[in-house]
Amino acid sequence: MNESKIRLGIAPIAWTNDDMPELGKENTFEQCISEMALSGYVGTEIGNKYPKDPDVLRPYLDVRGLSVASAWFSAFLTTKPYEETEQAFIEHMNFLHAMGAKVIVVSEQGHSIQGQMDQAIFKEKPVFSASDWQALATGLERLGALANAKGMTIVYHHHMGTGVQTTEEITRLMDLTDPEKVSLLFDTGHLVFSGEDPIEIYQKYQERIKHIHFKDIREQIARQVSTTEQSFLNAVKSGVFTVPGDGMIDFAPIWEVIKSSDYEGWIVVEAEQDPAKANPFEYAVKARDYIREITSI
Repeated sequence: MNESKIRLGIAPIAWTNDDMPELGKENTFEQCISEMALSGYVGTEIGNKYPKDPDVLRPYLDVRGLSVASAWFSAFLTTKPYEETEQAFIEHMNFLHAMGAKVIVVSEQGHSIQGQMDQAIFKEKPVFSASDWQALATGLERLGALANAKGMTIVYHHHMGTGVQTTEEITRLMDLTDPEKVSLLFDTGHLVFSGEDPIEIYQKYQERIKHIHFKDIREQIARQVSTTEQSFLNAVKSGVFTVPGDGMIDFAPIWEVIKSSDYEGWIVVEAEQDPAKANPFEYAVKARDYIREITSI
């Protein structure tokens, strides 16, 4: 593989949390992107403090040598009319296209409990019905066709607290959808937190993986989240996620399978933490140093 075709970015969620805006409310947009660049990253995803006008956002990023890797899109294909999701998706897609992004991160939020403070992440995880699966697969293929027409790809984000979290669920979604229209996002943290084998998932779907999130897990906290039946948001506040090199995941063998594949695109460090407890700049540097040690990027 040509490793120069892999670029390293970082997500702003370490500075300001989109689901819990009180986490990092003191951190400004300019501080966030300046510290990203200073830490040695060349890309960013989009946070809630980022200007949504491409002409306003672009100069802020250009002067810091940052590109937009992607941005999260919440789909509601299982709970709302398709047209509602499509309308929001087109606006989102056009923004990302204007910023030069090639992939669109999509996650189904119908029935999701990831944003519920009082629902246990494991015990109350949603399970899709047959009609949910059909609506999701059909809807994603339609969104994927819209993206393809713009020279873009949708990458599905398996996620804790949603109907596509486990190996079985990821497999079902991949089996139900056209590889030309629906690709996969590979997130190490969500797979390990859920109890899945990230290397197994990567090797099985490497042809369809078009975007990668590097996220680590604090093992002891993950166990506590399960045994005390915490919600996803409380798990985040407890510190279940951290950056690569600071948790339980050995990224060296994961990097080896990525390196031996033909992966091209972004690897994005993403670890939502309470910035009052985990200084975003310090953790960004820690992750960058670790990734430099185990990879050639």
